[in-house]
Amino acid sequence: MSSKQPVLVAENVVKELGKGAGKVMALKGVSLSLVPGELTLLMGPSGSGKTTLLSILGCILTPTSGEIRIGGTATAGLEPEALAELRRKYIGFIFQSYNLFPTLNALENVRIALDVLGQKGYPAAARAEEVLREVGLGHRLQNYPSNLSGGEQQRVAVARAIAASPAVVLADEPTAALDSENGHAVMALLGRIAKEQNRCVLAVTHDPRTLGYADRVIHIEDGKIVREERRPEGINSPEITDLTKKRRKANV
Repeated sequence: MSSKQPVLVAENVVKELGKGAGKVMALKGVSLSLVPGELTLLMGPSGSGKTTLLSILGCILTPTSGEIRIGGTATAGLEPEALAELRRKYIGFIFQSYNLFPTLNALENVRIALDVLGQKGYPAAARAEEVLREVGLGHRLQNYPSNLSGGEQQRVAVARAIAASPAVVLADEPTAALDSENGHAVMALLGRIAKEQNRCVLAVTHDPRTLGYADRVIHIEDGKIVREERRPEGINSPEITDLTKKRRKANV
């Protein structure tokens, strides 16, 4: 077990969706914590509650009962503005469909995340360029999404998520739309972000290709966590380390 203090904690989270006869218990008392330096996978079949849980952890949905704490702050009872501020301060999101603005180039798509935080001008542009270079896209700064491959678009999305240096990165099916090579590259990147930048990274996935990159795998079924595995080899396994080195060399 990690000796680091968790940044995000969920305790006995319950979420009901719908009303009356159509009411569904999407989450049934889920508890978990995320600590810096770990890539955690949340795996489960369709309808298991994993996307609902991700939305609650990211302060997009509120739980019916239970507690969420982010950076030591309990979210219960917070006004929408306070929740949004907590989300901006602590959490970066990566979406399956990338969610890039088609009329903005890669640099501008990352800068817009900084604009939301009031960071503008040269410092914002410099930071956007820095994170795009970190994800291997220094040569694609001026390219629009239509001129980027799926893997490159996802790496722009990763750069946007980490631009403001959030303590927690939440990814929703980050490899689902990618081929094998790009899927592995994105997972290696998320592993590096967790380790080298000391962030909590949680990826919701049902993709077995992601398993070798994880430090921890949490399995959810029917709204309940059914088991948890630790994978100490994680990103440090020889195969993954070699792949990461190859990707870095290719992007120099």
